Amino acid sequence: MPALVTVRGEATRARIVQAAAELVAARGITGTTLEEVMSASGTSKSQFYSHFANKDALILAVVSTQSERVLGFQAFSLSGVDSLERLRQWRDQVVTLNQATRGIGGCLIGSLASALAGRSEETRESLAQGFVRWESDVRRAIKAMQAHGVLSASANPNDLATAVVCALQGGLLLAQATRSIRPLELALDMVLDHISACSESAPFR
Repeated sequence: MPALVTVRGEATRARIVQAAAELVAARGITGTTLEEVMSASGTSKSQFYSHFANKDALILAVVSTQSERVLGFQAFSLSGVDSLERLRQWRDQVVTLNQATRGIGGCLIGSLASALAGRSEETRESLAQGFVRWESDVRRAIKAMQAHGVLSASANPNDLATAVVCALQGGLLLAQATRSIRPLELALDMVLDHISACSESAPFR
């Protein structure tokens, strides 16, 4: 019986977090009330407060859940990147995923960062760690390209990884605002062209 209660409790918690994530994405943090979250998740006040002490605790859970969703996918997508061709395939995958919605929704982590970075130090740190993990996955791919002799040893993996994530976030933000995927394509193409210029075969570096 305790195991059943735990499973049921975890399911209820997950339902609350998912409902909160959808409401925050649609209305923003200030436009989302706990009453709305309870209604959308089909939970009572007692159920809600058995999992979360307050709204800040819920938002922190939303940040953690959304970050894991994005970063898990990105880690998988970048895991096999060890060449310029595969890096461009990753770029194409990112663009394709956002093409159907014309950028609506933007990046789950980026959107939360814009809305929540100043809410609490704990939330800001959680968001920052998400971007650190994302950069580390990109950096691993760049180092793999160096190990395979694709990129010059003088190329700085840390700077290139930061540039990729910055281009991705900026492109997603503009795509979200303009309802056009073109800004994302341009931003990623420019940073990938820069990485290509660091290749061993590039005439100038």
